[in-house]
Amino acid sequence: MSDDPDGSRAVDERIVFDPDSNPDKYIYEHLADHLARLIAAGQLKPNTPLPAERRLAAEYGVALGTARHATSILRDLGLVVTVRSKGTFVRGPRASAES
Repeated sequence: MSDDPDGSRAVDERIVFDPDSNPDKYIYEHLADHLARLIAAGQLKPNTPLPAERRLAAEYGVALGTARHATSILRDLGLVVTVRSKGTFVRGPRASAES
């Protein structure tokens, strides 16, 4: 962390995947939470592809089924959309219901 010009402390921007942080959760839940935090922080940009499930599994050291389940959770939450034969993409911001 570093000091900002106004004297406050800057928050560490890293979002860490730590499945040991809550042993009551399944690893796929930890991975889905982690990816959701990356989306919320803008580190996974709207309308860009999410890494392929095999790549997610390799990158995070989890089973392919774990990566698939995490992606399914993100899809159920409306954070990503899967287009057949194209891949899974981070959803763009949703329009307000009031507009």
